Formats: sequence, C-alpha cells, structure tokens
Amino acid sequence: MPVKKLRPITPSMRFRVQLTHEELTTNRPEKSLIESKSSSGGRNNQGRMTMRYLGGGHKRQYRKIDFFREKDGVPGKVASIEYDPNRSAHIALIHYADGEKRYIIAPQGLKVGASIMSGKTATPDIGNTLLLGDVPLGSSIHAIELYPGQGACLVRSAGTAATMMGKEDRYAIIKMPSGEIRRILASCKATMGSTSNPDHSLETIGKAGRNRWFGRRPRTRGVAMNPVDHPMGGGEGRASGGHPRSRNGQFAKGAKTRPRNKKSSKLIITRRKTTN
Repeated sequence: MPVKKLRPITPSMRFRVQLTHEELTTNRPEKSLIESKSSSGGRNNQGRMTMRYLGGGHKRQYRKIDFFREKDGVPGKVASIEYDPNRSAHIALIHYADGEKRYIIAPQGLKVGASIMSGKTATPDIGNTLLLGDVPLGSSIHAIELYPGQGACLVRSAGTAATMMGKEDRYAIIKMPSGEIRRILASCKATMGSTSNPDHSLETIGKAGRNRWFGRRPRTRGVAMNPVDHPMGGGEGRASGGHPRSRNGQFAKGAKTRPRNKKSSKLIITRRKTTN
C-alpha cells in the first residue's frame, strides 16, 4: 500500500504523509459486530485524574475481533477489508458457511472473495489458522496464542510477522518481530502470513491537532517543570535535569523491568535486541 505526500496548501499539510488505503473495500462496519466504546479521560471513579495527558479524541466504536478462531472445519469467505480505529492493522469481515459473521485481523495479501479455514484440516495458506505444531518451518505467522485457548495476544500490530524456526518436544521455536527467540506450546494457534498495513510506520501526523483527535493531550517535559513538580525540573537556563527518571523518581532508560524469577523466562532462548 503506497503512501502519498500532500501538497503544502496549508501549514499542517506541509509535513503530512498519509496512507492511500487502496485495499479497503468499505467504510461501513458490520452493525452486529460493533459495540460502544467509552473513554475515561484519565479519570477514576471519583473523577480525579490518575493518568495524565489523556482526554478528548474522536468517538470510536469497538469492532469485536475473533482472536480465538475456534470455528474449526467451517470454511469462511472474506466479505470486506475494513479500517479499524482501535488498531494499526486492518480487519477483514468473514462470512462463514453456517451464516455467522466475524472480524479477524487482516493478513497482508488477503483479498475479498478468498476462503479461509481454521483447525487441523486447514492448509498453510494466508489467513488460515493452524496449530503451531502444524505450521511448516520458515513460515511467517501472526496472531499467536501464548497459551492454548487464550486467544491471539502476540504479533497483532500492523506489518508484523513472526517466523517458525523449529520444533522440539511439545514446543515450537518462534522468532518474534523484536528479535526474541522463544518456545511456545505447539498446541497454541497462529495465523499464516503477516499482518496488513505494513506502511503504517511511514505515516506522518503533520500537526499537533491530529494527536488530539487520537485522544492524546500535550505532554510536558520533566526538564521544563519546577523541582516541586518533577525530579528533573529546575536549574538555571536549560539544565539537563540529571539522569532520566519518572515523576516518582524511578530511573528510566536501561533499568530491567522483567521479574528475575518469572517462570516463563526458561522458555526464552534469545532475548530481544535492545538499543541500550
């Protein structure tokens, strides 16, 4: 999907780079698969702000996505490829042979009219969901379960894919988009192919107002605050503020946050690549 740079008719359009969304086939969601989505504006049940820099934004409706893909053996047909305001990847509306309709995360290359299947009888084609034990070596997969029956929780954002590296005992060895190589139970499900909208990272917002449409309020840097408001505040002129830390004094940039004795650490073969 190509991107286009707009002519600078207005100051906000000068740096705007947007997606063409050529693969989308409709702009009307399936009514039976949407529900209301409320926002708190960062306030708790007492009306007090507990999360800063949240609020406003365009109203959204939540699209109910089938992350479980438990309709094994029932063929489905792709009816449309749609935009979802709640995620970076596109979604696909599936009409199953038994009359049910469901949304799934659309893989890259899935076309309207294509057939998909899940379960033991499914072939390793784009959009089909298989057990990790049935996925061919070297295949690209997304929407991966971490535990059997949990539903897809890994590799769901736009343009991402994991790679099937191998199989040992009851585990599959998966290379994640972050570079981490880990074991996942072979009885977990995954969908073939990579996620749609791979050019999402090339989009440029162009103006601060678009961030407000997303529900993000302006964020104040710690070094611009007073010492009473932030550990990095104060100083004469443009003081650096010392070692980066949070408002509560917790050090940032380099501190390990993963619990030392987490049980699943033994399933990680190679840790993800970091820039620190």
